[in-house]
Amino acid sequence: MSDRTTFVVLPGYQNSGPAHWQSRWEAADPAAFVRVRQDDWDHPDPHAWVARVDEAVAAAAAEGPVVLVAHSLGCVTVARWAAGAPASRTAAVRGALLVAPADVDHADVPELLGFRPVALSPLPFPATVVSSTDDPWVTPERARLFAASWGARYVEPGAFGHLNSDSGLGDWPLGRELLAAL
Repeated sequence: MSDRTTFVVLPGYQNSGPAHWQSRWEAADPAAFVRVRQDDWDHPDPHAWVARVDEAVAAAAAEGPVVLVAHSLGCVTVARWAAGAPASRTAAVRGALLVAPADVDHADVPELLGFRPVALSPLPFPATVVSSTDDPWVTPERARLFAASWGARYVEPGAFGHLNSDSGLGDWPLGRELLAAL
């Protein structure tokens, strides 16, 4: 085992395209940033998505410390995984950056109904939740509730939509700073 940290990248519903900050970070350092591959990005199955997170964490933990870098439905998947995973598995995770958590409890998207309800158990590792003031997938109040329930630090950078490629974040320097602070 090495001391090299692996950043496990967890995109949300429909994946993160090439202009998304997650994809940019992965492209800039593919040895450190490893994307979880899902079988179906457009029709997510919560059990399959959680299983993929577990597999990715186990593989990364064999190499060293793990940090989760999740966006949207990826955040909800992390919370669901952490609520059911054994402590021996979650112990490998040194922290999680949870960006723009999707409020699937109030989303009118049939493909996301299986992720209801959002797991609100405290996370067994340090985490930071980042949510914008005008995210169409989560209100600031719900994002704050998620952060408080998960025992996470809450950061509200302003009005940036869903904090994705449409937000014009580029490589998203603030996100890099928050990741480094974990």
